[in-house]
Amino acid sequence: MSTLMNTYARLPVTFTHGKGALLYDDGGKAYLDGVSGIAVTNLGHAHPAVSAAISEQASSLVHCSNLFRIDSQERAADQLTTLAEMDRVFFCNSGAEANEAAIKLARLHGQRLGVEQPQIIVLEHAFHGRTLATLSATGNRKIQAGFEPLVSGFVRAPRNDLEAIETIATSNTGVVAVMLEPVQGEGGIHPLDREYLAALKELCRKQNWLLIFDEIQSGNGRTGSYFYYQQLGFKPDIVTTAKALGNGVPIGACLAQGQAAELFAPGHHGSTYGGNPLACAAASAVMDVISKSSMSERAPILAHSVLESFQSSFKHGSFIKELRQAGLMIGIELQSACGELAKRALQEGILINVTAGNTIRLLPPLVMEQEQAQELGERLAKTVNTWLEESSPLQGAA
Repeated sequence: MSTLMNTYARLPVTFTHGKGALLYDDGGKAYLDGVSGIAVTNLGHAHPAVSAAISEQASSLVHCSNLFRIDSQERAADQLTTLAEMDRVFFCNSGAEANEAAIKLARLHGQRLGVEQPQIIVLEHAFHGRTLATLSATGNRKIQAGFEPLVSGFVRAPRNDLEAIETIATSNTGVVAVMLEPVQGEGGIHPLDREYLAALKELCRKQNWLLIFDEIQSGNGRTGSYFYYQQLGFKPDIVTTAKALGNGVPIGACLAQGQAAELFAPGHHGSTYGGNPLACAAASAVMDVISKSSMSERAPILAHSVLESFQSSFKHGSFIKELRQAGLMIGIELQSACGELAKRALQEGILINVTAGNTIRLLPPLVMEQEQAQELGERLAKTVNTWLEESSPLQGAA
């Protein structure tokens, strides 16, 4: 019996090493990685530039308190704010922590406006983390159950429904911010309507609300630009990121521009490990590779290869409810629950993920070769074909 707490329904495989878009288990079998550790290893496994940066930094200084200046942290901050076109950044250790920082900024903004009980509008089907505040902001009742009382201060609205938010604006004078994922990841890969996002930006400007984008999963080159909002023609006031920023080394970031960038003062927020030399050395290497190698541009090209090969090999097209994509974030929604496909895919030597019950989520690394992307699509089609032909979902759909 494992002494680990029972928090994961783990799949029956143990990996020992990886290279590029491949992972190898303890028996030597190779797997095409269609998950990237849930959008973490955008540069694949054992990337030479990242490995070298980590090794070099570890040999000199792993950690130094934020009570002192950290050169690698300031270098990473300059890189990230330049790539994001933001003014300031706070480094932490994870996406949930980055979102906690954004929530604190929104509340501080509200207090400065004289709002005693600041409220943040969040969206249905959103996922912002598992700490108490980010869990409360998340639009998934299943993962909230059992952890009440939830943190107050959040007002929920349907996604892509501007009228609902305008109604909230007229009835709730305590709103100070809107927080959303421009591409809902855990919710099943749902890019929000661009017209909706643009209108929401204008509404926030008129109401003096902060607009917060959670790009923890969609950032760092995954959707065809460094951040997804850079395809929209406007910037949020705050953007959070983590996951692929360190390519597996834990680091998160909360970036802000304008008035939001000036809210925090000494004593308002902090982190023991956040932005330490090792994490920032990894992040700097990641940002160098993504920006200098045009990695972002590979995302839509690879996604096209995956989807084209999947569709050409899939025999039961009517069982697909919807295909959704933003760069190399791919959601294949099926007509029924398909959680067992993640385990079945191991037999075909591929790693996939199922989210929202019936959506296959693919998040391959940006370094995946074109042939590997085609192979991933073909093997996935074979996995789903076999599952449908051996079980009842296909009969139910017919």
